[in-house]
Amino acid sequence: MDFTEAYSDTCSTVGLAAREGNVKVLRKLLQKGHSIDIADNRGWMPIHEAAYHNSVECLQMLIHADSSENYIKTKTFEGFCALHLASSQGHWKIVQMLLEAGADPNVTTSEETTPLFLAVESGQIDVLKLLLRGGAKVNGSHSMCGWNALHQATFQENTDMVKLLLKKGANMECQDDFGITPLFVAAQYGKLESLCLLISSGANVNCQALDKATPLFIAAQEGHTSCVARLLSSGADPDLYCNEDNWQLPIHAAAQMGHAQILDLLIPLTNRICDTGPDKVSPVYSAVFGGHEECLKKLLQCGYSPSAQMCLIFGYTSPLCMAFQKDCEFFRIVNILLKYGAQLNELHLAYCLKYETFSEFRYFLKKSYPVEPWYHISEFIVHAVKAQKKYKEWLPALLLAGFDPLNMLCSSWIDAVSDDVLIFTLEFTNWRRLPPAIEKMLSARAAHSAAPLQEHVASVPSLSHLCRLEIWSGLKPKHLQSDIFVNQLPLPRSLQNYLLYSDILRRNDVPELTVIQDEEIREAT
Repeated sequence: MDFTEAYSDTCSTVGLAAREGNVKVLRKLLQKGHSIDIADNRGWMPIHEAAYHNSVECLQMLIHADSSENYIKTKTFEGFCALHLASSQGHWKIVQMLLEAGADPNVTTSEETTPLFLAVESGQIDVLKLLLRGGAKVNGSHSMCGWNALHQATFQENTDMVKLLLKKGANMECQDDFGITPLFVAAQYGKLESLCLLISSGANVNCQALDKATPLFIAAQEGHTSCVARLLSSGADPDLYCNEDNWQLPIHAAAQMGHAQILDLLIPLTNRICDTGPDKVSPVYSAVFGGHEECLKKLLQCGYSPSAQMCLIFGYTSPLCMAFQKDCEFFRIVNILLKYGAQLNELHLAYCLKYETFSEFRYFLKKSYPVEPWYHISEFIVHAVKAQKKYKEWLPALLLAGFDPLNMLCSSWIDAVSDDVLIFTLEFTNWRRLPPAIEKMLSARAAHSAAPLQEHVASVPSLSHLCRLEIWSGLKPKHLQSDIFVNQLPLPRSLQNYLLYSDILRRNDVPELTVIQDEEIREAT
């Protein structure tokens, strides 16, 4: 091998002649004894240049100069031989010449790609036929990931190639490294013609990839409505679980990705055990997670529960709890759930405090208070204590909605919150007529606190304050959901404001809740 003609970034003079298809120059160079196996910086030799650029006569001369199998099969640095390059470009005549010269039709590149795969990729059916006649294996892996020629033909929706490969015995159930079959590929990429052809040829519509996903699941996820319809009409099972935990179904994929038309196809056929069954997950969660209002409405209109089951898989007790993770969609999603009967509980309020979504907290109070009974008051107080630094954004709204502050005056609250927060809480009580147990805890706390708390606990509530408490005790919850009722009472404006605790709010620099809540309601609608 003569290295004197090799350069770091150019091919040899023989390689250049082969690239350009210059027969005259190539003949002269060969007559002068120039080497035909000089590689450029890619490892390309003249035979590769001739094959890639369809230089038929040049290739004939090169093969004549060295017809050994070693030369015919020589590879570039990426493992491409001349047959790979010719197949990738669809050069039928070049492929024929190389096969006749002894090229291996099943040779692979460094990435395990075969000439057959490259022929399919180039869309050249004549080259494909030639390779098959030359001994190319129709089955087995044709690329590094196990994807073969039938996968590729299906993906490209080249039905003529699909038919030819099937006719030559291609295995319809062949799987790549992820357990994906050609029919799965058709469903995933919405290749309806390929899908129909494979189904009509007997392909398994309920095949599953290694992660348990089915063609129906992936088509529902990707939004290929026609493919979903064809699969369902061909026996695809909508109740075949598509994950290891045995809860995920095609209906979940459609709901989460917002494919309402596909949801229409799946709702009548999917077993309702997924709605409220233990250890299952309602597709209502999927619609909420995706923030898709139309899908959520469809599910609820068709009888799916707005409360669903406790979803331990995602760590939520209800779809409403999941909705706390949403931002701009929150109010609309929550409104839909509440409209169809979702019940607000104190855990939802607790999660608002946990995630510091205080506008949602106030909105809930306006929408669905009172919450009765309170089964999780201790958990609520845990989150309330953690949110005490921002108490002005939520505690006034809670107390003004009619929440009994005695529910909060327990050791967890009295011992943990700041003096300001505790004093604000007491403003909604007769702090001199508390139950003995609470009085004892409060006295113990005041004894170790600064003067303001000591003075407040020792002071006597004014008569006007006691009157306010008495009036409040006679108001119904619906009256406390808005200040409209109080503002319509036949009282002077100053007294109306007093009943709405305006003096307490001003003293504690609490923003006007009426303005905040009105803005939140306008946003929701």
